[in-house]
Amino acid sequence: MTQHAGLSAERWAAFSLDQQILMIANEMNRAAGLAREDDRGRLKNSYERVLQLVDLTVRCHTRRTLLKELLRWRDLVAELYLFDPPRPDAHRALLRCLLLFTPTASQQIPHVLPSSRAPAAAPVAPDPGA
Repeated sequence: MTQHAGLSAERWAAFSLDQQILMIANEMNRAAGLAREDDRGRLKNSYERVLQLVDLTVRCHTRRTLLKELLRWRDLVAELYLFDPPRPDAHRALLRCLLLFTPTASQQIPHVLPSSRAPAAAPVAPDPGA
């Protein structure tokens, strides 16, 4: 967890909730590509950074409903941290859930999780009688 070790709650509180959620999501997105056997240590480090950033977020907000949901989400990330082998589907679901915390963050879903986009309409064949 050395990457964010010097990040204080005061410094983290200077960011908006949108920015905090997006930075946590960035760390989750980084971890998404670390499912191979030789990446397990780096995956665990990423999850540790995610947990640390969530802890900082919880410390600098007072809205009870936000805190309750963030702590529930954190518990699920902690479960991923402990689970071996990695669970990519659960990871993607948690990343999507995190991005839904704020309207600004949710705008990133189609970019970060392309399979979450609505399916494209099937092409319409031209009418041979027209």
